[in-house]
Amino acid sequence: MQVKEFISQLDEARIVAAIAAAEQRTSGEIRVYISHHAHADALAFAQKRFQQLGMTQTRQRNAVLLYLAPRTRQFAIVGDSGVHATCGDAFWQDVSAKLGAALKQGDYTAALIQAVQQVGELLAAHFPYLADDVNELPNAIIH
Repeated sequence: MQVKEFISQLDEARIVAAIAAAEQRTSGEIRVYISHHAHADALAFAQKRFQQLGMTQTRQRNAVLLYLAPRTRQFAIVGDSGVHATCGDAFWQDVSAKLGAALKQGDYTAALIQAVQQVGELLAAHFPYLADDVNELPNAIIH
């Protein structure tokens, strides 16, 4: 799928609102990145982009990146060390399975909102909102 076509089908305002709502309950950070490139290994590029976006710099190492590569119909979900230590592989497999199935349905906005909410619930359970919390990373979709 062409990236512009994919992006045109997104309701970015609803996705950003879902990120903001999820982050109101946690000190964690959630970002969505849509790649314009065709990648054979979306996870490797997602991990690289995670680093480049400064997502390893959060205070509690609790950032999560939802990375989509529409041209190759791939996606990856990357969590920082604090999140991964808390949830383990089973959580990522569950989020990935649900996101993959939802994307196949073609409602990309709903798919991303569902993934953001699922990740947000995990973050809220293990990294609750702190009184001195600040939004460490922008909520806007990157593309």
